[in-house]
Amino acid sequence: MFFPREFAQGANDLTVLEGRKAPGEPIEVSGRITQLDGRPLDNVVVEIWQADSRGRYDAPDFCGWGRAATDADGLYHFRTVMPGTVDGRLAHINFLLLYSGLMRQLQTVMFFELGADPVLHAVPAARRKLLVAKRTTTGYRFDIRLRGEDETPFYDD
Repeated sequence: MFFPREFAQGANDLTVLEGRKAPGEPIEVSGRITQLDGRPLDNVVVEIWQADSRGRYDAPDFCGWGRAATDADGLYHFRTVMPGTVDGRLAHINFLLLYSGLMRQLQTVMFFELGADPVLHAVPAARRKLLVAKRTTTGYRFDIRLRGEDETPFYDD
């Protein structure tokens, strides 16, 4: 089951599916979403989707989709597993942002390292680092800036 048919409490924890632990290395993915002036944005719906630890999107033992909302400090948080590589692409997690002040959805990708990846290489070399998460003691931090000089690169549908 790639994604659930309805939103449920705890949808930000991808490490458990129907009471069973997902195979793979558990990680925390968190970050802050900010505006042009650096102020945090609250109530942003953050959806992620990713492959399982073996690089499969549709896996019987992993739900590769999650949803969270930012708090008053613009923070979001997910528990998941380190994704495997898919079709020659680097390990990554896809992000979709929904917010009442946006005219459209915003989509971006979080990578764990720089390297050869067609989506990453579609971004100018000087801006690629904005798509690479920073390692923390429990996982990775991926801050998203909606506008400005260090704006996170976003992708069209």
